[in-house]
Amino acid sequence: MSSSFLKDLHNANISGVAYKNVQLKKKILAYFATHELGTIAELSKAFNVSIPKINESINELIEEKLVKDYGKLTSNVGRKPNHYGLEANSAFFIGVQVSDDYISIAMINMKKELVAHKDEIPFLLENNERSLQHLCKEIKDFITKIAIKQEKILGIGVNLSGRINYRTGYSYSYFNFYEDPLSNFFEQQLGIHTFLENDTKALSYGEFTNGGLSNEKDALFINVDNGIGLGIMINKQLYYGKSGFSGEFGHIPIFDNDIICRCGKKGCLETEASGHALRKKIIEAIQNGATSILTKKFSSIEDVRLNDIMQAAKKDDTLAIEAINEIGEKLGRGMAALINIFNPELIIIGGILAKSEEYLSLPLKNSINKYSLSVVNKDTKIVLSTHGEKFAAIGACLLLRDRLLSITE
Repeated sequence: MSSSFLKDLHNANISGVAYKNVQLKKKILAYFATHELGTIAELSKAFNVSIPKINESINELIEEKLVKDYGKLTSNVGRKPNHYGLEANSAFFIGVQVSDDYISIAMINMKKELVAHKDEIPFLLENNERSLQHLCKEIKDFITKIAIKQEKILGIGVNLSGRINYRTGYSYSYFNFYEDPLSNFFEQQLGIHTFLENDTKALSYGEFTNGGLSNEKDALFINVDNGIGLGIMINKQLYYGKSGFSGEFGHIPIFDNDIICRCGKKGCLETEASGHALRKKIIEAIQNGATSILTKKFSSIEDVRLNDIMQAAKKDDTLAIEAINEIGEKLGRGMAALINIFNPELIIIGGILAKSEEYLSLPLKNSINKYSLSVVNKDTKIVLSTHGEKFAAIGACLLLRDRLLSITE
């Protein structure tokens, strides 16, 4: 994207005719981002702007290498109009998914095509400066190895778990030891506009906008990983709440237990229905003499990870299957409350535990039927995501692209 247009795009002081021109260009780009192609006449009608003015803006966007003339498409009768759309490689967006023990990085272009990616880069997420510097190094290495000019990268979206306020750039769960917004630190280190996002919201957006929905307007995405996160879509818009902290589903106090949650409170859904709870249950059972194929794979059972438990279940390991069944039943109790509150058209279940498929979904659905109102739950379709947890990096790219093009707020 041309530096002059970028400067105008982020210039809050621009006014008058120049402001109107920039806003019209933004509208045109947003139109192409959602409709892919359009004619001068279609744009004129969509924005109630004269054809000469649309034509002028289109020509300027072509000069700035943001828009491309795709020529005349097939038409049965009459004069064939030229169709215009985004120039695919005029700009790029990078998404970074930061998980407990790996990083995934992806890059898409203006037309949402995946240009580059690197998955499962070894990483240890800790709330300290060493971990933060390691994260910055991996992002820098990724950018260095791609043959793209840095000025064409419009932004980087970094996904972290926990409380994130994307509007202010503050993280309240990880790397929260600076006075300034964490997004400012990344920008200083990387030299590119950086935006923070909660990992579940980014993953939700990727699911909602990239094939996860049919015609649904109200949907929920439940990310069952080490913790439990919730993405909420209301009337086709991602819901954030006042400070961006919506979706703390895992911290609903649902169990009468004395287990201290990672948030510091007792009885949270996460304490008995999360990946962290599953791993703890498996380890304790094996330490108490239970048999499992996991004991043959690991000399120290403390080294077992969630993906190992998923693989064991697929190999008919009784301990893994029964533990996942129990997690599904307890998660279903929490989901029953969500269904009673939201009455959603669709719930998508993702994250690592979604890999266990029916071992999770069957007891979960039975629990929902038991604890939710039947007149409400009959309207809700429940499906498992097929994208996997690494899709969160692509979700960050998509959310960043659409936000910068003003498709979503």
